[in-house]
Amino acid sequence: MTDLTTALLAAYDEHMRGLGAARDGETRQSDGPLLRTYGGFRGFITSPTADIGLRGAELDELITRQRDFFAARGEAVEWKTRGHDLPADLPERLTAAGFAAEAPETVLIGLAAELATATPAPEGIVLRRVSALADTRRIAAMESEVWGEDWSWLAADLADRAAADPDGFLVVVAETDTRTPEVVSAAWLVRNPGTEFAGLWGGSTLAAWRGRGIYRSLVAHRARWALDRGIRYLQVDASPDSAPILRRLGMHAVTTTTPYVWTPPAS
Repeated sequence: MTDLTTALLAAYDEHMRGLGAARDGETRQSDGPLLRTYGGFRGFITSPTADIGLRGAELDELITRQRDFFAARGEAVEWKTRGHDLPADLPERLTAAGFAAEAPETVLIGLAAELATATPAPEGIVLRRVSALADTRRIAAMESEVWGEDWSWLAADLADRAAADPDGFLVVVAETDTRTPEVVSAAWLVRNPGTEFAGLWGGSTLAAWRGRGIYRSLVAHRARWALDRGIRYLQVDASPDSAPILRRLGMHAVTTTTPYVWTPPAS
C-alpha cells in the first residue's frame, strides 16, 4: 500500500464501519464487539473495528448468537466483512454457521476535491436532481429494466430518504433532452452523519446508453455537490465492472468487502 491508501484505509476504518443513518422502523443494538440493526429490508451486522477481538469457540458463539437472534425474528441478515478484517478465518466460520457469501466488491475511496471535475453530461443528456415520487418511480422502472427484476421498491425508498435528509442525500437522474425525457441512468449520494465521508450509489445505465461518459459525469456532479457541503471523502463498494472506471477517475482501492447473508429456511 502507498502512504495515501494506508491513510485512506485508516480513515475508512475510523468513520465507515458503523450503521450509517437510521431508517424508519429500524432498531439498532450492540452485541459485544458488533453493531446490528433489524426491522428494515433485512438485518445488518458490522464490526466497528477491523479486529473483532474474539477467536475460536468464542467467535463461533458470537456468530451463532447473531444467527439465532435473526432466526427468532424470521428475518434475513447481512454480515458485512472486509478483506483486512481479523481474525482471518471469520469467513470460514460464517460459512460453517450457515451464512452464504455474496459477490465481493472493491472498496474505493476518492477525494471529493479531485473528483469534482468539470465533466459535463454527454450531448443529448441532462443531469437533474430529483426527489419527487414521480421521478423516483421512473428511476425504479429504469433499474428494473437494467437488472431484469422488480425494483419498484426503490421508488419510495429514494423519495423518503431525499425528503428526510435534503442536505445529506442527493439523487441525480440522467435523462434524454427530448420532448418526452427518458431516464437512462441515475445515481445517489449518501452522507455518513458526523463524518467527512459520503457513499456513492447507483449509476446503472441502460445498455443502449453505456460507454458515452454518463457514469463519469454523474460521479463529477455528485463530487461537486459534496465538496460544496464540506464532504472530503467519497466511497464506493464497487462491482468488478465499476471498479476500473472509478480507478481511472482517481479513486483508490483500499480493501475488499464481502457480504455474508443468512436467510431463514423456507417454511
